[in-house]
Amino acid sequence: MNKNLLLVKKETVQEKLEKFADFGRTENNGVTRLALSEEDRLARDYFCDYCRKLGLKVEIDDMGNIYGTLAGARDKPPIVIGSHLDSVKKGGRFDGVLGVITGLEVIEALIENDITPQIPITVVNFTNEEGARFEPSMMSSGVLAGKFDKQDMMMSEDVDGVTFKEALDSINYVGSIENRLNDATAFLELHIEQGPVLDHHSISIGVVECVVGMVCYELEISGESNHAGTTPMNMRRDALFVANDLISSAREQLGRLDDQLVFTMGRMDVHPNIHTVIPNKVVFTIEARHKDPGVMKQVEAIIENLAKSPSRDIATIEIKKLWDRDTVWFEPRLRDAVEQAANALNYSNKRVVSGAGHDAQFIASYIPSTMIFVPSINGKSHMENEMTDIDDCVKGINVMLNTVLNLLEKN
Repeated sequence: MNKNLLLVKKETVQEKLEKFADFGRTENNGVTRLALSEEDRLARDYFCDYCRKLGLKVEIDDMGNIYGTLAGARDKPPIVIGSHLDSVKKGGRFDGVLGVITGLEVIEALIENDITPQIPITVVNFTNEEGARFEPSMMSSGVLAGKFDKQDMMMSEDVDGVTFKEALDSINYVGSIENRLNDATAFLELHIEQGPVLDHHSISIGVVECVVGMVCYELEISGESNHAGTTPMNMRRDALFVANDLISSAREQLGRLDDQLVFTMGRMDVHPNIHTVIPNKVVFTIEARHKDPGVMKQVEAIIENLAKSPSRDIATIEIKKLWDRDTVWFEPRLRDAVEQAANALNYSNKRVVSGAGHDAQFIASYIPSTMIFVPSINGKSHMENEMTDIDDCVKGINVMLNTVLNLLEKN
């Protein structure tokens, strides 16, 4: 077989997907596998056992990240492939885990075809990517990249008051800081798109250019409560009416900027939230995402200028930036390698961006990185009916495998 066109087996991919889904499978065939839960421990045990059966060296770092490494002919920094095994509550069977399975499948294909890689190949499971139990998301890759303070993360609590450190200790997955991913030739992550673009265009492979920049603001509108039945309309200081005006204005202005800009007013708190009382306070968020920093500057100007709305004569408008992130561009050389592999396999592909966050965006700050997307049917994810066709899963893994083979030839 031409090693540049190696293919994985559909049956083994399907078996791994179903096996991992057993760890936290829900009644509706989704998955609840929160980070450091018993379900997560079982999935981790299976992952480690599978790595050892393949003859890989298994190491665990101080954040509970797990690495399985196939030795190379030369002692050089490895090519690292992976993602995460944790899920959101009542999530899907593909998010995260498909990227871990991809690493296993690539290594297994090399072993079965008697290919000794020139440099080591490592498959990684990052701890607590979702942030569904312990905030923030992408916690452990963020610690590796210096984005988060380890001690702060260790004290992050779930809804029951259990800390990340306590949970990590309880499942016996505390390793050594010396085992952290500090250097690599490349980091490659395959993930479901979690959006509708590839599925809508019937395209099998997304060559991910970047994780887009984003910003989140909180707006607090303060008015005055009064009786809903006795206060004339022209004498009201209704905070919700003002909030509605601001949302309408923001939607109109942001909607004119760029057709690739996405924005959401995702959280709203109304006080006192009684149907017979005029609202005296409304707090809501505006979040926006786009790859172009120039567009994001315009977004911020529009949001901040909402404070000058004529409605400020009726209520006080306070605007606060909660957080932001810059666009993370992936390594061009690796993006090109993914595209070349997809073309060599005659798989339809297109350049795409990621609106969602992934471990790769943090790892990219210190290791050359890129991502591969496969379609999410109807763009659905983070829900039990999340679905990616098994043939597209296999195509994505084949692209990863042949990307790795091409990189090995150059190292």
